[in-house]
Amino acid sequence: MHKLKFRLVFAILSVTLLVMASLGLVIGQVYKNIYENHLTDRLMKEAELAAFTIESHSEEAIDEQQLALRMSERLDARVTIIAADGTVLGESATDPEDMDNHADRPEIREVREGKNGTEMRYSDTIGQELLYYAVPYRVDAQQSGYVRLGLATQTIAKLNETIWTILIVSFTVAFIVIGSITYRIANEMIRPIESASEVAIELAEGNFKARTFEGKQDEVGQLTRSMNVLAYNLEQITKRHEAQQERLETLINNMGSGLIFINTRGDISLINQKCHEIFEENTDKWLNQLYHEVFKSKELIKIVQTIFITEKRHREQIQLVTGIDTKHFDIHAAPIVSEMGMVKGIVLVLHDITELKKLEQVRKDFVANVSHELKTPVTSIKGFSETLLDGAMADPAYVEKFLTIIHKESERLQSLIQDLLELSKLEQHYFRLNWGRAELSKIVQDAVELLRPKAEAKEIAISLHAASSVEMDGDSERLKQVAINLISNAITYTPNHGEINVSVTQDHQSILFTVSDNGIGIESSELPRIFERFYRVDRARSRNSGGTGLGLAIVKHLVEAHNGKLSVESELGHGTTFTIHFMKDQMIDQKKQ
Repeated sequence: MHKLKFRLVFAILSVTLLVMASLGLVIGQVYKNIYENHLTDRLMKEAELAAFTIESHSEEAIDEQQLALRMSERLDARVTIIAADGTVLGESATDPEDMDNHADRPEIREVREGKNGTEMRYSDTIGQELLYYAVPYRVDAQQSGYVRLGLATQTIAKLNETIWTILIVSFTVAFIVIGSITYRIANEMIRPIESASEVAIELAEGNFKARTFEGKQDEVGQLTRSMNVLAYNLEQITKRHEAQQERLETLINNMGSGLIFINTRGDISLINQKCHEIFEENTDKWLNQLYHEVFKSKELIKIVQTIFITEKRHREQIQLVTGIDTKHFDIHAAPIVSEMGMVKGIVLVLHDITELKKLEQVRKDFVANVSHELKTPVTSIKGFSETLLDGAMADPAYVEKFLTIIHKESERLQSLIQDLLELSKLEQHYFRLNWGRAELSKIVQDAVELLRPKAEAKEIAISLHAASSVEMDGDSERLKQVAINLISNAITYTPNHGEINVSVTQDHQSILFTVSDNGIGIESSELPRIFERFYRVDRARSRNSGGTGLGLAIVKHLVEAHNGKLSVESELGHGTTFTIHFMKDQMIDQKKQ
């Protein structure tokens, strides 16, 4: 609209300027011609008067030079008296004897030819432009010579300058007034259209609250009112749509299951926040990506492909490995069909049934595991007790040997029961840590010193690298239990003459506790299960060493209770590294737990 207003004003002002310029040139030229004609007429009369004066003194002996000077003084003009042959007889501007013959001057030639002897030219004698007018004078009815008057054109130039100054000033003022009025009229005409255009742009950009000024009851006013009605209707429709969209987004993002939409091209068009927790990735980056490029689970990819092929609902339970955990999901997949019966995409709903699977597996495994773990010590105690009762207690050597075995197995049985009770306590909802300020470096150092004899028995070198005064919010006794379990576990699975490295490092906000060994290592397929109850990487080795299979499960629960993160890296035959990431300062509400 600015361009339209500019073009309109520019066109009007251009025409106005052209008309004024043309009019100014005409007026200036007319005034100039009028003045020149007036001046020429004056010179003509004065020249005729001068000729009459000469003719009236023809009977007397006159001095032409003195006469020329007197007439120049009276007429305020240059007077030249010229003989018939062109000789200068009198000159008011200089000595006539120094002047050339004037018979060939244009004004003199015109007089001889019977024309008006007028001419405007530059005079070398006085060094300026003059307007000449020449007339003949006669003596005794005979032509005796010419009288020429010259008037400087500076007067004409001054008058012309004055005229042009007046014209320029008056026309400039008129142009400014016309321009102002034109701009105001154009602005009044264009403003409603500009306002309507701005509102249309705002509506196109999504601002449906924009309104325009409703002007007069004319065509433009009708346009602005229609634009406001359109904006109001769009605003109401948008509000209803946004409310529905917000409710839908709230429902999708807060539902307890993962939701994924895949279009017909295979691109992921929608994914809710629950998928962040399910896949433990920034799933926002999956949008507009092909599903088979972002899904790591082959089972999930196969389900999507099955729906695309069969175009039927499908339900299946799958396992997803995320980090060190294995999660179980109940997948409901269905095609999105249009009213025309065309498949427009696929919807996947992922229900996390990991806890149900764990509970089910715990119920199945608990009795079997406990029975299995209790069977060996109970069988040993029962067998050796029966042996003693059958008569072996008569032999002191057998009595001491069998009682030692019975005592060892009873200690193992007691340790197993104690760990079961400890783990059960950790899993109860009423479990609370004894929060306080704990010096982790000192706790880890005490744990290393406590287990050093066990390591020395296998000739294992334990090196400790701990920064001084590493403090954090936590339960000192529980942190010591974590350190003892991890270091003891490393000693158990490290062969003789091995090495164990324990380190505690810190930065401004966090602490890193690491236990690394060069022991037997763990296969990558077993890493997700090492924190399960009674799970052993090497059952024979751990059982012979007195392990209960519950140590890592206890460690995991205690680390999570401290809001820490536990990770493990291992390579079969090259050792294992456990890393715990603690925050130095815990939240106040966590300290109250």
